[in-house]
Amino acid sequence: MGAAESVPETSIHEFTVKDCNGKEVCLETYKGKVLLVVNVASKCGFTETNYTQLTELYQKYREKDFEILAFPCNQFLRQEPGSDQQIKDFACTRFKAEYPVFQKVRVNGPDAAPLYKFLKASKPGLFGSRIKWNFTKFLVDKNGKVLNRYATATAPFSFEKDILKALEEEHIPPVSNSQEALEEEQK
Repeated sequence: MGAAESVPETSIHEFTVKDCNGKEVCLETYKGKVLLVVNVASKCGFTETNYTQLTELYQKYREKDFEILAFPCNQFLRQEPGSDQQIKDFACTRFKAEYPVFQKVRVNGPDAAPLYKFLKASKPGLFGSRIKWNFTKFLVDKNGKVLNRYATATAPFSFEKDILKALEEEHIPPVSNSQEALEEEQK
């Protein structure tokens, strides 16, 4: 139960997801940015704290290459029942969220979004890889690697230092095979 599923992808930048309007978004567009990926819900006891703090962190660091990617999920006591547009309107109106809110996804089970299979395989939780509840947060570095996973009850402000540390790290573009061969030849 909750064992991490093996996935072929090695970076979050290899995924394409859909925004709240159904348009495909290649996560490669976020290369060089620190990401916080969150499964959100509008009718959860953790909604107020998480959305408020996420919005404040975004306002504070978005000019420093920080992005929040919000993925609504209705798997936990149906706490995100609205349409994709209703969910976006809720986040943007009530919490002034200016970060992207994507199409509703499943985070657990056989129909889990491939992105979430990757996130869970990269950083399993304390009791396995399964997402336990709304507002599980994954911090991803500028190269698309998952740095950390934070539980529902972990308020975003409590790991602000981790975000700052990730923002200070250098973005290292991947080396192509031909470039590796050239470097090897020069040795």
